[in-house]
Amino acid sequence: MYDSVIIGSGPAGLTAAIYLSRAKLKNIMINGMESGGQLTMTTDVENFPGFPEGVLGPQLVEDMKKQAANFGTEFLQTVVEKIDFDSKPFKLYLGNKQIIETRTVIISTGAEAKYLGIENEKEYIGRGVSACATCDAFFYRGKEVVVVGGGDTAMEEADFLTRFASKVTVIHRRNQLRASAILQERARSNEKICWKLNYTPKKVIADAKVTGIELINNETGEIEALNTDGIFIAIGHKPNTHFLEGKVSLDENGYIITEGKSSLTNIPGIFAAGDVQDSIYQQAVVAAGSGAIAALDVKTYLTENK
Repeated sequence: MYDSVIIGSGPAGLTAAIYLSRAKLKNIMINGMESGGQLTMTTDVENFPGFPEGVLGPQLVEDMKKQAANFGTEFLQTVVEKIDFDSKPFKLYLGNKQIIETRTVIISTGAEAKYLGIENEKEYIGRGVSACATCDAFFYRGKEVVVVGGGDTAMEEADFLTRFASKVTVIHRRNQLRASAILQERARSNEKICWKLNYTPKKVIADAKVTGIELINNETGEIEALNTDGIFIAIGHKPNTHFLEGKVSLDENGYIITEGKSSLTNIPGIFAAGDVQDSIYQQAVVAAGSGAIAALDVKTYLTENK
């Protein structure tokens, strides 16, 4: 039996693992099928303390994982299909058919990309529609692409895509962008980036692959077609909480509700950390701090419930 099982392998979960292992608490991390969380889809991380020249997202994840492993964290490459919240210890039913027992659980499953829900979008994911520029930009070298969104993620994706694509058009449904000033400035100063503001995507135009996108001009109501080789969706994320069976309290957007500044959920012994309980900041350094809080809360809980 484990003192704690960590579900999710982003910066929150990995930081929690480091703290738990240093406290000599037996813990295992359930990686999911793709370990590392959103950081693995990030190129240069420039705002994580301690890296004056920046660090690649996948490298940061790998270093954190090694650090946790050095202190004794175990890792398992599978998914959690179900948690029996009524049993003590808790029972976790895994995708590889294992059943793990644990005194506590830290949920750090993060959030995944949202899609637009427009015609042909789902059918062409991987054939011209993507939610990860870092993953797919290479395939659009010398081609024209669009980025849908107006926040920080959209600006970062657009800027990164200009390293490969010949032209990047940002499409946003409003006239004003939501991105931070520095990222807006960087994008607007990039000669490869063009703008389609106050337009709403209506349909992915495709044959065997994506050839364009149909847009609604929000001012005139007219429908326009824009030729493009690739469509990158950057409109935010949704938390990975589908497996919690309605037992853990969630807000209206599906994020786990925690008590005050702690990681405590409505179920004693169940804790949450990182983007899965943070709908506002969603930064790697914030997630890491959240993971430390969760580990310390677990330590306190185990001390008080021997």
